Amino acid sequence: MKNILLPVLFGAALFATPAAFAQTAYKMPTKAAKSATAPATAAAAPATDGAYKLQPQLSTLGWAGRAVTHGHNGTIQFNGGELTVTGGQVTGGTATVDMKTLKAVDITDAESQGKFVGHMSSDDFFSVAKYPTATFKIVSIAPIAGAKADANNATIAGDMTIHGTTQRISFPAKVGVKNGVAAATGKVVIDRTKFGITTSSKSLSSTLADKAINDDFSLDFNVVAKK
Repeated sequence: MKNILLPVLFGAALFATPAAFAQTAYKMPTKAAKSATAPATAAAAPATDGAYKLQPQLSTLGWAGRAVTHGHNGTIQFNGGELTVTGGQVTGGTATVDMKTLKAVDITDAESQGKFVGHMSSDDFFSVAKYPTATFKIVSIAPIAGAKADANNATIAGDMTIHGTTQRISFPAKVGVKNGVAAATGKVVIDRTKFGITTSSKSLSSTLADKAINDDFSLDFNVVAKK
């Protein structure tokens, strides 16, 4: 069986600013007509503080990893969590991932998919029977000064628990609250060996060079939460 790599955990999506709609007037109204017919512009409602429930059906989590000779990518599903909003800003939150939903989207053959999932779920890697969930808990969110509107605007730090081991990690993301939805999106790189998953690691002298699996894998997350 081919060596394969890892997927896993965490992580959320900022809604894009709605596009403005162009308007064409049949006839330029007079100043008097404007004042008589133009509706007053409503001020945007401030975001409501509190806990926003993570929506698994709207959120996504993708993973990608590589070995020396090949790579794989796939998905895994959130099954719970929330984002905390204070003062109209995302300030904290948690997310839980169902490790039993792990799959590789680039493996189309059913038998090969089963072997891949079985290997990743075994004690060689994630020990899913013993550790069926992975979690992430935000401990701080720091604004990125001068961030552009379409770029990451915050650095998230938090505790990630995989394979029964917890490590503090940090990564850039785009977070925000709009129209009753709190969201976060970004990409994080994880070193699996820090979570006790060392099978076929390059750091082991027993690993053959052409059989090594990279220690790092990436996660692309898009978390959507509603009040």
